[in-house]
Amino acid sequence: MAQAEDFYVRFWGVRGSIACAGHEFERYGGNTSCIEIRCGKHILVFDGGTGIRALGAALKPEEPVDLDLFLSHSHFDHIVGIPFFGSLFNAQNKVRLWAGHLLPDRTLKDVMGKMMAAPLFPVPPEIFAAQTSFLDFRAGESFEPRPGVKVITTPLNHPNHATGYRIEFNGHSICYITDTEHKKDELDQRILRLIHQADIVIYDATYTDEEYPRFAGWGHSTWQEGVRLADAAEVKTLVIFHHDPSHDDTIMDRIAEAAEKARPGTIVAREGLTLRP
Repeated sequence: MAQAEDFYVRFWGVRGSIACAGHEFERYGGNTSCIEIRCGKHILVFDGGTGIRALGAALKPEEPVDLDLFLSHSHFDHIVGIPFFGSLFNAQNKVRLWAGHLLPDRTLKDVMGKMMAAPLFPVPPEIFAAQTSFLDFRAGESFEPRPGVKVITTPLNHPNHATGYRIEFNGHSICYITDTEHKKDELDQRILRLIHQADIVIYDATYTDEEYPRFAGWGHSTWQEGVRLADAAEVKTLVIFHHDPSHDDTIMDRIAEAAEKARPGTIVAREGLTLRP
């Protein structure tokens, strides 16, 4: 059981684009993006990829739960697990879903309703038994969703927009920056401000610098860019995240080795990993 003021992040899905199954993905995991951040008794979840199903099962013994689910954006790999999130099916639970990338075009409730509609899905969001609310904000805003928990956000460079997050609690900070594309020969100043002197920064490292030119414009970054940002922002620990589906365990091992040489202490995210500032 977590201590009253414990602050940590646990990874439930670390893959990008599409879930991957098979022995070649066992060590790092094949589920798409989902992390859990505990701020004392408060539960914050970031993204609802396929990894969120296992999180829901893990939360079952703690029910009734009261939690906040923040989306970086609503591309399919980041929301496909939400209809299978068990916490949404207990009437005693409270679940608030947040998104900062949609306004003024549409609302999160509208997006979820369209995803969970025929012919894509057999039941609508009204099937959720939990006390569920959909909250929209503008990327760049800061707020306190739970007492003592500060959330700072920034827009990210991604098709259809995305939001980066900094969570501050008990004097420490964890940043979640996924699905963003860097600029050539220029560090993203918005990200630098967001992650300045953060304890842990989770960063979209879908590609390597060598691979990136083939995928320019796709909305993703590289682990080397993560190193450059982390060094410039005086980040304590960089975590490589959103692994490309073509990167099996062998490739991820090579990336981990290279990243350790480039910036000692850099961590490659894997399912089940727990980190504390």
